[in-house]
Amino acid sequence: FRRVLFRSFDGMTEIRNILQSTMRGGSKYWVFMSFNPPISRNNFMNEEVLVPREDRLVHSSDYRTVPVAWLGEQFLSEAEILKEQNPRAYEHEYLGVPTGTGGEVFENLDIREITDEEINNFDYVYYGLDFGWYPDPAQWVKVAFDAGKRILYVYDEMRVNKTSNRDLWEALKLLKGVTEDDLIMADSAEPKSIADLRDYGAMCRGVVKGPDSVRYSMKWLQSLNSIVIDPDRCPNVAYEFSTYEYVRTPDDEITNNFPDADNHTIDAVRYALNPIWKKRGQ
Repeated sequence: FRRVLFRSFDGMTEIRNILQSTMRGGSKYWVFMSFNPPISRNNFMNEEVLVPREDRLVHSSDYRTVPVAWLGEQFLSEAEILKEQNPRAYEHEYLGVPTGTGGEVFENLDIREITDEEINNFDYVYYGLDFGWYPDPAQWVKVAFDAGKRILYVYDEMRVNKTSNRDLWEALKLLKGVTEDDLIMADSAEPKSIADLRDYGAMCRGVVKGPDSVRYSMKWLQSLNSIVIDPDRCPNVAYEFSTYEYVRTPDDEITNNFPDADNHTIDAVRYALNPIWKKRGQ
């Protein structure tokens, strides 16, 4: 049994260095990481809990789960006052919710399990593909859209690096069950890659772009009532959507510009739904 004293850390690299030193010479270990979730969703610990691992249990608790006598009436009174005056601050300070710094692009996220029953009831699904090689990956997503409720569901993904277009198509067929009858909407800036996939048998089309299409499609996504993402099925989608923030000035002022980084799944989702958001009135 080895014990590491409680202390604060600046990143996962520091934590991994300690674990690599302590988790040697045995067959079974328990690692406990206890922390108050920082307000920023892209803090390294808030990101770490989104990483799926079969040997990991993530548990959240707050002051409502302990006996009142442990805290006292004054503590509870202060919590209720803040809840009424500033709900956002209450959620972070008392419930441990990483409410964000105010620069988040998507405030309509619902990160949760999407059940098999829900998936079986989807009427129509859409496929999107953002091409890449390395370090940018090729990113494929599978989504469903409830037009009546204006809810988007993202429930499958595949990400690969240094993979040829032929191998990409074979992986989509073998691992994701994509067929020649499934329409894949892809980045029209890669006509050669689209032509390759079509030659291999895929029904792949380039998205229709136009002036300011990126900003329009992003605004459309932001306007939805909810973007539901399954973090176990789609860890990359959950991470990118939840940590994507507007560009800031050197003085830390928030602009209205979208960063062109860590947005591969976001682009793939935009491409998948291109036939929808391009329609007038949508």
